[in-house]
Amino acid sequence: MEERRTFHVADYVVFSLMLVISAGIGVYYRCTGGKQKTTREFLMADRKMGVLPVALSLLASFTSAITLLGGPAESYTFGTQFWVIIFSYFFTFPVCGQVFLPIFYRLELTSAYEYLEMRFSRPVRILGTCNYMLQMVVYMGIVLFAPALAIQAVTGLNVWISVVSMGVVCTFYTTIGGMKAVIWTDVFQCVIMFAGMIAVLIKGSIQAGGIATVFRLAAESDRIEFFNFSPDPTIRHTVWCLVVGGAFNNMAVYATNQAQVQRYLSVGTEKQAKRAMWLNLPGVILSISIVQLCGLIIYARYHGCDPLKNNVVARSDQLLPYYVMEVLDIPGLPGLFIAGIFSGALSTISSGINSLAAVTLEDLIKPTLKVLKKKDMTEERATLVSKILVVVFGGLCMLFAVLASTMGQVLQASNSVFGAIGGPLLGLFSLGMLFPWANSAGAIVGLITGIFMAFWIAIGAKIFPPYSPTKSTSIADCILPNVTMANITTATVPFVTDVYSSTLMPTVEPRPAISELYTLSYMWYSATAFAVVVVVGLVVSVITGVNKPGQVDPRLICPVFDRLCCCLPLPQSWRHALHCGVRQSQQEDQDQLEGGSPDTAARLSESIPAQEEQTSPEAPKPRRQQTRV
Repeated sequence: MEERRTFHVADYVVFSLMLVISAGIGVYYRCTGGKQKTTREFLMADRKMGVLPVALSLLASFTSAITLLGGPAESYTFGTQFWVIIFSYFFTFPVCGQVFLPIFYRLELTSAYEYLEMRFSRPVRILGTCNYMLQMVVYMGIVLFAPALAIQAVTGLNVWISVVSMGVVCTFYTTIGGMKAVIWTDVFQCVIMFAGMIAVLIKGSIQAGGIATVFRLAAESDRIEFFNFSPDPTIRHTVWCLVVGGAFNNMAVYATNQAQVQRYLSVGTEKQAKRAMWLNLPGVILSISIVQLCGLIIYARYHGCDPLKNNVVARSDQLLPYYVMEVLDIPGLPGLFIAGIFSGALSTISSGINSLAAVTLEDLIKPTLKVLKKKDMTEERATLVSKILVVVFGGLCMLFAVLASTMGQVLQASNSVFGAIGGPLLGLFSLGMLFPWANSAGAIVGLITGIFMAFWIAIGAKIFPPYSPTKSTSIADCILPNVTMANITTATVPFVTDVYSSTLMPTVEPRPAISELYTLSYMWYSATAFAVVVVVGLVVSVITGVNKPGQVDPRLICPVFDRLCCCLPLPQSWRHALHCGVRQSQQEDQDQLEGGSPDTAARLSESIPAQEEQTSPEAPKPRRQQTRV
């Protein structure tokens, strides 16, 4: 085996500069502006951020090291079918922008889970918050572990030293700089991520003899695949599971994930929030395309000597770092690449721990103080508690990185986490916003059932992992002792979904009949959990007594048909029928009252109170943000 190359001095300089600048941004925002003395500034950036930095922060938060390492490993091992997932975003963003974002923004929330108490009850809010906390802590553990593998592959540095270093730096600038530091470090780190990957793409394509050669070699090994329309839900990747299942997976991130919602709410207007979200679309398409191309470029170099089969690397997630050290022989470029991987992790973790601090303060600590009839915290005390929570969650993130080391390939592991945990949350919010008949009992039973079903399938898939075919690899061009020609080339082989394996199919032991359920593609986890929560929630609501739509505050319900038929000249009676009994007309009047002409305001101000008298006194009333906590 050839000697592993290591960092040049210039690489360490580039890498260190990234860490120093990231920490420096945190120090800057600690010493400027309001100096992070209020929760409004620390958690919400004073709600005065610009569109572009928020858009780049949204992109950086969930592009992460998982995409940068797992994407190339995916196309190298399985081919290009995953590339089709970019079309799912054309469904994700319109739904997020028309259904979820307007409700969150107009209620002026700090935590998205405040909505659940307004719409259902406090127990639903607490359940949703705890579910989100579990999701993010596990996900951040995966994100933190992924770049540590990259560092180990190129420098030999111990994985856990890398984990602790990243966790400490990220926790430091998030604690002292708050949301402003998080967003602006995301912007800086997003630029570093793309610079590193574009450098790999350009240098790699030149070294391979051009993009045409890359695609020719990939096609010869059957790696070019885009049009698998099989309806079989057990096939790992098809057009249906990537576009439809992927849309649900993405909505669990962009629609109801606190880390994203918190960024939407940090800009000045709802229109700016939608613009920031839509600016993600070209960035998402570009990032997915780059990493998929990088995987094909890696195959073009190693098509005759597979590093996995040759035991040069232990996991396919290490293929890209190994390739970088082989090809990017210009001092400083490997450092730029590793800085990009590191940046992907830091941006995601900082966003995560800041959002976890927000939901813990708003959804657990403050309501508990009210139940205990304790005096409300001052702004200074609340901000201090938020900073302590950031430190605590930073430590938990490092602990969960140990769990992530057992999850196998990072791209699939992350999608499984968001499907199994994020899917039920998406279903819960959808139940509240789209179905005015749903009640609190239905929400609780639906959420618990959805979580149980999702975890049952996900854990079952770990115990009885399904098999998926990998693409052919070869070691014909490797210099290997004592290897016969019969072992040089391995054709398409089965793949255990939690470990990238280039060995022949293991002996299949007898499995129980229920194990067929666990063969469901991980891309369907989120959609399955969503459907379970909604269906069970509605059934239980009917059994226990549905809500009367007229008694539900219209600001908590999305007028779906109004949004879908906004350009159609439907009669008012039709629109009223499509509101399903929800007093949406009153909400429209209220919007005009707040932003219309003086004459209109005078007329409507007389009619609205009369309508409000008919509202049940138990109907939830959204609160505007208070200046004292």
